[in-house]
Formats: sequence, C-alpha cells, structure tokens
Amino acid sequence: MSGIDPLDLQSLWLTLKLASVTTLILLCVATPLAWWLAHNRRWYKGPVAAVVALPLVLPPTVLGFYLLLLMGPQGAVGELTRALDLGTLPFTFTGLVVGSVLFSLPFAVHPIQNAFESLGRRPLEVAVTLRAGAWDRFFSVALPLAKPGFLTAIILAFAHTVGEFGVVLMLGGNIPGETRVLSVAIYSHVEAVEYGAAHLLAGGMVLFSFVVLLGLYLAGGKSWKGGR
Repeated sequence: MSGIDPLDLQSLWLTLKLASVTTLILLCVATPLAWWLAHNRRWYKGPVAAVVALPLVLPPTVLGFYLLLLMGPQGAVGELTRALDLGTLPFTFTGLVVGSVLFSLPFAVHPIQNAFESLGRRPLEVAVTLRAGAWDRFFSVALPLAKPGFLTAIILAFAHTVGEFGVVLMLGGNIPGETRVLSVAIYSHVEAVEYGAAHLLAGGMVLFSFVVLLGLYLAGGKSWKGGR
C-alpha cells in the first residue's frame, strides 16, 4: 500500500484552509440573513428562502457549471473582476471559496434561522422594557440564546465544505497546491488506479470528520447544559 505523498498533504492543508475560511464567511453572511428570514413576514420572504435553499436540491455540478460561466471571462462577475484588474475567479482558491460559500449557505442559514425563531418575542420584549437598544438586544440577548444554532451551523458548514466535490471540481479543477482539495485528490488516485493512496485519504477523511463532529457535539452539549 502506497503512502501519502507531499501533494496529498498539500491537499489536506488546502481542504482545512478552505473549510475554515468558508465557515467564517458563512457565519458573517448567514447571521443577518437568518435574522431577516426569521422576522420578515413579507411576500418576498418565500422567494428569498427558496433561493437560499436551492443548493440543497441542485446537483453540485449544476451549481458549479453556472458559477463557472458567471465567473468566467464572458460572465458578468468575470467581466467585473477583470475590470477591477483582479483577473477571473475560476481555477483559483478565491473562486473555490465563493463556490463553497454559496453551496454551503443553507447549511449555515437554516440552523441559525431556527434558533432565532425558537427564541420567541418575549426575551426581546423584556429587553425593550429595560431600555436596551436594537444592537444591544441582538448581541446581549438574541446571540447568546441562539448559541446552539450557531454551533450546529459551524458543524454543518465545516463538515459539508470538507466533503465537497462537484462544485470544487467544476470551479477549481485539479491544480496541486492551488485548487486540489482532498475529495479531488481521492478522485485522482482512483482514476490512476492508486487505490492504496485513495484508501488512506478516504479513511483519514472519515476519521477526521468523526473526531471534529464528536468534539463539536461534546462542546455543544456542555455549552447547552451550562446555558440552562
């Protein structure tokens, strides 16, 4: 059985980097979006919620294909990034981050939205009687009470990004050190009939994902018990 070569270690580092950056961006994007979805009752909430949930039902290759067109030289985003002298995003790490954020968006938005909705109006109304401002109510009341939802969002967003394949292959291809994440490296080893290396990487991903999920769930359980 062959071992893990330096290129595989590069892929491992790139996967962890992509998952970490994507999760941080998703927390920043998903929090205001989830708050808006939890408290908005206007007619256009449905279409917005449907757009957010689209990656749950779309094949990853479909999303990756349209993102490739949109961010390519002839696409609207591609023309904008070229006009800003940023080049095009496909086949770059930045392009992978953009695709990962969009593909994992519902996995971050839905747990946080559910946590905000489960709060009810009572805690915020009590904060109003204590003359707490809007930002104070959000950061001092809503965010701490919604902590389980944030922990779930972190778990799902990170784990989902680690396991991505279709979107990253369509947008990033297979460039070692730049866009070759672990899932693509496993695919490459299988194509080359290097089953030993593929087995090591795949087994490592299973073990790593289990340890991360177990650690986060245990941390979440302690936090929830402490919050009661």
